[in-house]
Amino acid sequence: MDKEELNIVLNCKKGKNKYKESLYKYYYSFGISISLRYSYSKEECIEILNDSFIKVFDKIKSFDENQEFRAWFRRIIINTAIDYYRKNSKIKAFLDFESDEIIESDAISRLSVEDILSLLNRLPEIYRITFNLYEIEGYSHEEIANILDTTASTSRANLSRAKKMLREAYINLNKLSYNEAI
Repeated sequence: MDKEELNIVLNCKKGKNKYKESLYKYYYSFGISISLRYSYSKEECIEILNDSFIKVFDKIKSFDENQEFRAWFRRIIINTAIDYYRKNSKIKAFLDFESDEIIESDAISRLSVEDILSLLNRLPEIYRITFNLYEIEGYSHEEIANILDTTASTSRANLSRAKKMLREAYINLNKLSYNEAI
């Protein structure tokens, strides 16, 4: 932690509201970048992030300054996103995907961040969460199974299905781009 970050965290631990606002501003972009991967919309993303900050402010007194704050905050955001999923999973509907062709090898480099997030947002929530936890956060299937209260084999199956759906959605995106270019 740099001096500014440590100062903000220590003053938050003392309960100084001015520093809570500073912490929020200091980590807002970092938090958005994580919560965006776990949400379908900007509104969900903001809700997950704000719920995460509420948890941070509630638990900041137990934070050990010798730890890396970003890692601690990242864990809170991920857990909050999973809690959000559990709370809302009965409401969400799964999306259907169709496929036709094989992916162009160098086309991936042409994807923007918005394209990638759009592809991820097409996944059913459980697949998106499993994909994020495994491929981006580096959790094992056993760890994911514990987090999502399922089995490691279900986690593997969900990841496999997520990758298949992403490939198919990517192919469809390329078809649209190709047809628009013609």
